[in-house]
Amino acid sequence: MKRGRKPDSWYRQSGVLALRRKDGAPQVLLVTSARGKRWVIPKGIVEEGHSPARSAAKEAWEEAGVTGSVGRRMLGRYAYEKWQGVCRVLVYRLDVETVHRHWPEEHVRRRRWCSPRKAAALVGDPKLAGIILDAGGKRGRR
Repeated sequence: MKRGRKPDSWYRQSGVLALRRKDGAPQVLLVTSARGKRWVIPKGIVEEGHSPARSAAKEAWEEAGVTGSVGRRMLGRYAYEKWQGVCRVLVYRLDVETVHRHWPEEHVRRRRWCSPRKAAALVGDPKLAGIILDAGGKRGRR
C-alpha cells in the first residue's frame, strides 16, 4: 500500500469495546496493532453499505476473533493520526458471546483480556482510555 493521504472515506472509522464478564468482573478485549507494537481496540474503516456499528462488529471478528451483540448507541469517539490525516473512530459496545479459536487476522494480531483499568493504561490514548473506563464500570447497561 502506498504511503500518504488516502481517500476521505478511510478516515471515517468505527471500533468496538469488546466486553465480557469473568468471575463477575468486567473484562475488555484488546488486540495488537497490525505491526504488533501497540494495544488497540478492534477498529477499521466503515464499509460502504454498513452502519458504523455493524462495520465495527465485523472488525471485531476479523481482528480479534470475537462475535456477539453490538450496541446501536455510540459509547464515544476518539481520533488518531494515520496516512497523513486524522482518523475519527466511533466506538460501540460489543457484548462478547463467542471467542473463536481461529479468526482471519490471528497470524497478524494477538489478543488480550484485561480489566478496564489495565486496558485503559495499555491503549495510550487518553480519550479512548476514558471510554474504556466509563463503559467498563457500566457493564449492566446498554
